[in-house]
Amino acid sequence: MKKYLGTCLERGWLLIRWLLIAGLTGILLGILGGLFGCCISLVTAFRGAHPFMLYLLPIAGLLIVALYRLDPYKSSTNVVLEGVSSDSYVPLRMAPLITAATVLTHACGGSAGREGAALQLGGSIGGTLGRVLKLDEYDRKLMIMCGMSAGFSALFGTPLTATVFSMEVISVGIMQYAAIVPCALASLMAAAVAGLVGAEGEHFTIVNIPEFTLQSAGFVILFAVACAAVSILFCLILHKTEHLYHKYIPNEWLRVIAGALPIILMTALLGTTDYLGTGMGVIERAVEGETVAAAFLIKMVFTAVTLGCGFKGGEIVPTLFVGATFGCLIGQIFGFSPSLAAACGMAALFCGVTNCPLASLFLSFELFGFEAMPYFLLAVAVSYMESGYFGLYHSQKILYSKTKLQFINRRTRE
Repeated sequence: MKKYLGTCLERGWLLIRWLLIAGLTGILLGILGGLFGCCISLVTAFRGAHPFMLYLLPIAGLLIVALYRLDPYKSSTNVVLEGVSSDSYVPLRMAPLITAATVLTHACGGSAGREGAALQLGGSIGGTLGRVLKLDEYDRKLMIMCGMSAGFSALFGTPLTATVFSMEVISVGIMQYAAIVPCALASLMAAAVAGLVGAEGEHFTIVNIPEFTLQSAGFVILFAVACAAVSILFCLILHKTEHLYHKYIPNEWLRVIAGALPIILMTALLGTTDYLGTGMGVIERAVEGETVAAAFLIKMVFTAVTLGCGFKGGEIVPTLFVGATFGCLIGQIFGFSPSLAAACGMAALFCGVTNCPLASLFLSFELFGFEAMPYFLLAVAVSYMESGYFGLYHSQKILYSKTKLQFINRRTRE
């Protein structure tokens, strides 16, 4: 009995400790993440009202290169993932650097997302709090995951997805359940606080959801296979473009100029700014059933050039853009609800590039509601299986096979 009471007291104290620590992390990142999201919205609106900002993209690139001369660690989202998997150092300077660089990228029209900044912002602050509070090695890892969840939740307003994503993305095949309480508390707190500072989460409405039948299930299976192929293509384009830029233009100052100029030229040739920034307006139109046939391919190229040459941002929102426009196009071609196909495409592509099926499923619920659940479930499951071992993050570990109960312990392909 005494041993049982001791265990209860120990776990009660552990819960109280995480309530305080994760709550503090959530509040801090809710404020910072919310303000960051508001900054992205403001600079995007300013760029939309002042088209000349695009021509300042080369200058923004040079400023970003200069900023990152202050970071000997060459910080990236991969550094955050390695901080959890191997307890490597996640520097605090990552937070202001990625924030400033991402704002500069969006202000001048770089084609990128913002969740990369959220994960790096959250991971660096969470890891720093863990060191300041003198937590042990294992709790410091939990704090990095806690910060990642809070940053993601603050920016997207999706606390369920943010909680599971941080637990799932590190080691595919194994869920880090020890992190569920701190990640959940931080995510919920961050989403609430971010809302108070003016940041708005993303939510969409599917125009038409047909009855789930054997015929529609067959279509979704084939469509998910196609989405898996597109996710592989997107990962290859991103990684190969970055590799080629570094191989043929080793000077980082020249490299960023060699990326900014093609973005300006392609935008002028296309006569639209749809492929600059996050492209949330295009995603919204795709979910409403409208898209340009080549939009998903064009966005891949814009994003690969932007990130490959040295601009900063994330790949997740561009992934949602590609999924939405590709899905809408396929729906139009085959007479299946373009709106629903766009939603399924977003979930399937997200799963294909992150290798996180549960987070992908929960993301679809938080973005679109539960009514189309059978479609999302099937699309995500098939995309996970068929997307192989490719991924956005080379530090991500695939611990178990996607098709067998077999331990493989390998990194994602590039």
